[in-house]
Amino acid sequence: MSLTENLRFFSHACVAVTICLVGLGNSLLRADVRLHNVFGNHMVLQRDRPLRVWGWADAGENVTVRFAGQSVSGVADRQGAWSVLLAPMEASTLPRELSVTGKNVLTITDILVGDVWLCSGQSNMAFGLGGCDAEADIKAADMPMVRYRAYFECFAPKPQADVSAAPWHRVTPASAAGCSGVAFYFGRKVNRESGVPIGLLESTVGGTEIECWMPPEAFRDYPACADIGERLKEAVEQYRRSLPAAVEAVEQWLPSAKKALAEKKEFPMPPRIPLHPNIDRGGHWVRIQSLYNGMIHPLTPLAIKGAIWYQGESNGGEGDSYFQKKRAMIETWRRLWGSDFPFYFVQLANWREPNDDPSGGGQEWQYLRMAQLKCLELPKTGMAVAVDVGDASDIHPKNKQDVGERLALWALAKDYGEKELVHSGPLYRRMSVEEDRIRIHFDHVGTGLMVGVKEGRHPAIEAKSPKLARFAIAGRDQQWDWADAIIDGDTVIVSSPKVREPVAVRYAFSMNPEGCNLYNKEGLPASPFRTDSW
Repeated sequence: MSLTENLRFFSHACVAVTICLVGLGNSLLRADVRLHNVFGNHMVLQRDRPLRVWGWADAGENVTVRFAGQSVSGVADRQGAWSVLLAPMEASTLPRELSVTGKNVLTITDILVGDVWLCSGQSNMAFGLGGCDAEADIKAADMPMVRYRAYFECFAPKPQADVSAAPWHRVTPASAAGCSGVAFYFGRKVNRESGVPIGLLESTVGGTEIECWMPPEAFRDYPACADIGERLKEAVEQYRRSLPAAVEAVEQWLPSAKKALAEKKEFPMPPRIPLHPNIDRGGHWVRIQSLYNGMIHPLTPLAIKGAIWYQGESNGGEGDSYFQKKRAMIETWRRLWGSDFPFYFVQLANWREPNDDPSGGGQEWQYLRMAQLKCLELPKTGMAVAVDVGDASDIHPKNKQDVGERLALWALAKDYGEKELVHSGPLYRRMSVEEDRIRIHFDHVGTGLMVGVKEGRHPAIEAKSPKLARFAIAGRDQQWDWADAIIDGDTVIVSSPKVREPVAVRYAFSMNPEGCNLYNKEGLPASPFRTDSW
């Protein structure tokens, strides 16, 4: 076998480790016209926007797409890629067929026109409704206007043209358990209140850092993230440097392997083939950009309404660096989609045993929550606070209803015309020192602030014996003490007899601020916050 053939063997071996790449390679070899794998029976297409439909065929093949009275044709290019653009359409609950005609005819059925939401992140977004102790909701899930595309996984070394095959499902009692719990409750609430068909496009992988989901442009164009791109570049260079020795080892192994096959003798063990660091699950796995390559980039031609995002646990010890990464990711996703779409995300829930340290403790999730809060500075973003619905003993809290519905409130208020809807709990705005106390001012107070009691999945209600908890105060010595905090109109006054000249306040600032209980009267929790930068 020649060196060229051996290199081709290496290439095929690298591709074979990931099902998504195998599926793509096989599909591109077909002579028949085919659609991108995101298209399928029961899907939802995005309303009110030009709609790209695309796929592959023989080079030069004429392809015609017909849908909802439109007929648009295109020609496959030299690589066999074709693409057509349908004119914008209004939302429609009428199931219709889309046909693609080339040398063969493809038909996908039961298509609605509505809003498509990308649902991405790590395991708490991937967490299925079937694991949420939600038997009653599953049994009642007769929601023909809500559809979801099932979970898939694809780490890839380069941006891919297609995604792994996965079906779209109508949400029914038979299929609901497989839907992301957060996405289910988000889609259910938005559809119920807007009447618009909702498509939930799941793109999630558990245990993944935000770096996995960031495009190459996020490292190239954002100096704060440049070192991340350099780490990937160096790993790829090391991989390339390992190839010559590996090729030589394979060439030495091939004769004995061929002989063993011919003589039907015991087959010698092959040498280890180095794999690209984006897909090697061994000791050299560098996941930077890999899920963007395999699971986001292939979707960027598809028109979407917006994105919901639940991620951060795998970056849990970070602070401002996470804000820089998330900003780079959101802005580059939007540029690549060519759409300034809304991006709504979940602030991490409370987890692990609470502590009684008024400073909050070590560098844990409280710092990442501050980075998430800072992300609200980015345009067209919103945050669902979840610090009151976590589970001290489980990083995957089962209450995904509050999380999904709190995300839905942002969408309904900002994207579905419910402008007067109270869609967030209190968010820290500013502080003012008044002698020996500090007054905290908030945005999103709704109809007023309250000391709340949250039990299960029911909305928080006003406490009978109101006493705010989890406020801490410090003076210039930067020593924190638990504080007395009282609601005064739309503000909270914080003080302590131990701190005569206060300069800073923290609220719910710990890994698990159990007992934090500031809400607005609509039952939405206040975000944790800090006024200091120590």
